Amino acid sequence: MMKKILAISGSTRLNSTNLNIIHAFISLTKGIFSVEIFNGIAELPHFNPDLDNENVSSFITDFRKLISEADGVLICTPEYAMGVPGTLKNAIDWTVSSCEFNKKPTALITASTIGEKGHASLLETLKIIDSTISNETQLLISLAKTKINAKFEITNEKTLSELNNLITAFEKVISAT
Repeated sequence: MMKKILAISGSTRLNSTNLNIIHAFISLTKGIFSVEIFNGIAELPHFNPDLDNENVSSFITDFRKLISEADGVLICTPEYAMGVPGTLKNAIDWTVSSCEFNKKPTALITASTIGEKGHASLLETLKIIDSTISNETQLLISLAKTKINAKFEITNEKTLSELNNLITAFEKVISAT
């Protein structure tokens, strides 16, 4: 049976490079993963610990349920101003007290112009909330727009090889849990 993956793009743009990379991931994993893309990141309310209680909005409850029910989570994000996009950080903040990422196999792809600082920052966040992430299940794609085409095909051979290695490692981690 195919494993369920929840894919989250850190970009809110409709035709973002990150969403294109998620589509490339979907294409490369046909028959391995069943991937659902979460498109509601911009609609999540601003995190407020005072609102994170038994009466939390159904939108948050539904988001948390999607993560809980997935066998793994793929995050593909740009770097904004040398950091993590606010909407993505906000979404993750909504999971801290409820622990959906605890021991959840997670793959992180940072696809941006440079991406190093945002990638490192988000990696630390994912580690502190105890997601299951390793060197093999993370990938930094600098100059990302030049490495994928409009048909969701990775055009750079090194990047394609690295993405395939990530997929193999991610599948192993998920199978081991």
